[in-house]
Amino acid sequence: MLFLYVVVLLSCAVLLVAGVLEQRRHYAALAQIPTRVLINGIRGKSSITRLCAGALRGGGLVTVAKTTGTAARFIHPDATEEPVYRKLGIANVVEQIGIVRRAAAYRPDALVIECMAVMPALQEINQEKLIRSTIGVLCNVREDHLAEMGPTLDDVARSLSRSMPVGGVCVTAEQERLHILKEEADKRRCRLIAVDPESVTDEELRGFSWFTFKENVAIALAVAELLGVDRATALRGMWGAPPDPGVLSVERYRTPDGKRLRFANVFAANDPESTLMNVRQLAELGAIRRPLNVVINCRPDRVERNGQMGAIVPDLDPETVFLIGHPTKSARDGIPPGWSGRAVDLGGDRRDAQDLTRAILAELGPDSSLVAVGNIHGQGELFLEHLGKLPSDDADEPLPVAHPPEPEPYSWVASLNRPVPGPYIPSPASAPADALYQPTRNSL
Repeated sequence: MLFLYVVVLLSCAVLLVAGVLEQRRHYAALAQIPTRVLINGIRGKSSITRLCAGALRGGGLVTVAKTTGTAARFIHPDATEEPVYRKLGIANVVEQIGIVRRAAAYRPDALVIECMAVMPALQEINQEKLIRSTIGVLCNVREDHLAEMGPTLDDVARSLSRSMPVGGVCVTAEQERLHILKEEADKRRCRLIAVDPESVTDEELRGFSWFTFKENVAIALAVAELLGVDRATALRGMWGAPPDPGVLSVERYRTPDGKRLRFANVFAANDPESTLMNVRQLAELGAIRRPLNVVINCRPDRVERNGQMGAIVPDLDPETVFLIGHPTKSARDGIPPGWSGRAVDLGGDRRDAQDLTRAILAELGPDSSLVAVGNIHGQGELFLEHLGKLPSDDADEPLPVAHPPEPEPYSWVASLNRPVPGPYIPSPASAPADALYQPTRNSL
C-alpha cells in the first residue's frame, strides 16, 4: 500500500512540474507577441477578426490571426490560411496554447484571435491565462447562449466583460448596454472605447466585395488606429482581406422551369436581432428584393429559438414562410396571429431534401428572393446542398457591392525591417477617470 502512495505522490509531482514548465513556455511565447487582440461578443467575431487582421496587414504589421466560427482557420501573415486541426473534431479552449506557439514562431507584431469560450469562467481563463490580450474587442451583446451566460442580456454583458484586459483597452460597438460595459471596464481599469458605426460611410462599405456591417468596420478601424495605422491604409487592407466562410452572402439561381431566384443564406445569424439586421441590410443594398420569401429551419434542440424566428416574421414581412426541419410547430406557434402572409409547413425530420427543395421552388414567383434563417444544421444543410446544384443566373445585373482596386502586393517578410509602433496601452495612474470612457464616437 505504501508503494502505491509513493507512486501517486511521484505522479502528482511530475504533473505539477510539467504544468509549471508548460505555463512558463506559454508565457514566453506570449512575450514574443507585443500586441494581442482578443475578439469577443455574440455576433460577428470571425468577421471582425479578419477585418482587424486585414487592417493591420495593410499597415505593414506582421499579423497572425485565428478564427473559430463557421470554420476555424489559422491565418498566416501573408493572408493565406488553413483549417485548425482538432482531434475528433471537438473544439477546446486549450487549443489556444498551440495557436499562440505557432503565431510566436513568426515573431509577429500582432496576434488577432477570436474568443472561443462560452462559459463565463472559461472566458476569464481564456483572457488571463491563455491570451493575456493587450487590446480587447467586445463587439455586441445579443440574445444567445442564455443558458450559459444569462438568463438576462445584462448578465450576458457582464459575462462577456470577463475578457476585458485589466489595465488595457477594450473596443465595443454595443450601445444599449454600454453603461454595464463601462462599469465592468472601470473595475478592471480598462479604457473603454465605444465606436460610432455611422462614422463608416456608405462609400467605404461599398469597397468590400462581400457583405459586412458598419459596426464591424468601425471596430477594426479603431483597433488599427490604436496601433498607428491610418484610416485609408486600414480600409485598403480590410478590402483585400479574405472573407469568412460563413459570411453573409447572396446567390442568384435559375430554377429548372426558368424562374429567377436571389437566395440569401442568413443561417449564421441565428438570433432574432442579428437576423433582422442582416435581412434589412441586404434589402437596403438592393441585394434582395420583393417579393420576399423566408425559410425557417427548425431543430428539436433549439425549440425556443424556433419560436423566436417565428416571432420576427411580421418584421421580415415575407410573402410566404416555409417551415422545414423538426418540430415546425414551435416556429408556427411563434408567428403572431395578426400576420397576414402564408405559412407552408414542409417539416419532418425524415423529409427528403430533394423533394423539399422542389416543393419550395414550386411555390416561388417568376422573379423573387428567398432568405434562409434559423439554424443551419439538419434539413437546413441538406436544403443548401440541393439548392447549390442549381445553375447560376449570370444574366442579372451585378449585386450592389463595389469591388475595390487591387491593393499593392503585401510582403510580410519585407515588413520585418520596418519600424513598428507599439500598442497604445494607457496608464491608469496617469489617465483621468472620465478619459476611460468614450460613450459616442471613437476619438482616439
